[in-house]
Amino acid sequence: MQALVDRRLIVLTGKGGVGKTTMAAALGLMASSSGRRTLVVEVGEQSRLSAIFGVREPEPGSETRLAPKLSAITVDPDRALLEWLQALGGRVSGRVLASSGTFQYFAAAAPGAKELVSMVKIWQLTRSERRGRSPRHDLVILDAPATGHALGMLRSPDTFGAIARVGPIAKQTAEVRALLSDHERSGYLAVAHGSEMAVTETLELQAGLQEALHRDLDGVIVNGLMPRRFSAPEMGQIQALSSTGKSRSGSTEVVAAAVHAANEVHDRGRFQHAQVARLRRRGLTVLSVPFVWGGELDLHGLEGIATRLEHGMQRADLD
Repeated sequence: MQALVDRRLIVLTGKGGVGKTTMAAALGLMASSSGRRTLVVEVGEQSRLSAIFGVREPEPGSETRLAPKLSAITVDPDRALLEWLQALGGRVSGRVLASSGTFQYFAAAAPGAKELVSMVKIWQLTRSERRGRSPRHDLVILDAPATGHALGMLRSPDTFGAIARVGPIAKQTAEVRALLSDHERSGYLAVAHGSEMAVTETLELQAGLQEALHRDLDGVIVNGLMPRRFSAPEMGQIQALSSTGKSRSGSTEVVAAAVHAANEVHDRGRFQHAQVARLRRRGLTVLSVPFVWGGELDLHGLEGIATRLEHGMQRADLD
């Protein structure tokens, strides 16, 4: 899996709320620390990465430096569609175009238009050059929306390609499709929790990728995984405490609370690891990020996740 960061584009997606942006930032840190010029792309109107790295929020559509060799940019689909149509329309100003009925009708009626122009923008970022020489970015990491919307973006070349069969639009559509289908230039990672719903959505994502692009997930990052704290004999000893009624130095209530807490942690960890086993039975490579007690994730914590991902990828290559 270490070769994954040698590609031009990595797409991260998964169920909403599983920590995709955090994993995209950690993967960006991992790649940039090895010398790769890395760009993390968010889709939407807000830039969450700037807050994680403690830098000022950038202007819409502009890159911001997060760390050495690591930058970020936010792609707003509405803005990208406007810029795209303006480029096709020549001298028509953005303000006039945005207020025209034609633009509003096109944005609403053309299936996959916003998704496609977002992917065109990302394709352009993988190709952008420094003064006509090598690409400015070695790696582009797409912090994609949640699974359903992400699959819509990845299917957009086919969805919109049914409308635009010739001309510059068709050419860009073909270029995006070629990038997304190329095993040497692009890769796909899912982010999930150790829950039944998140794992089921990950398996649906795998099926969607196979159907749309004939691609498989390169791996799954399971975030917030609880450890297996107790062995079966240890759980037997803990259960025995509840039958004694009182420990040597504690009250019955304290012992009961401790036994209950141990059972909760054990059952939760066992359930999560059973969900991870579902992924592995499908032949998927799993990288785990442990659950961390604490408040807001800081840069030091992010660096720890990056190190864990790197070690996990190295172990996966050895297996």
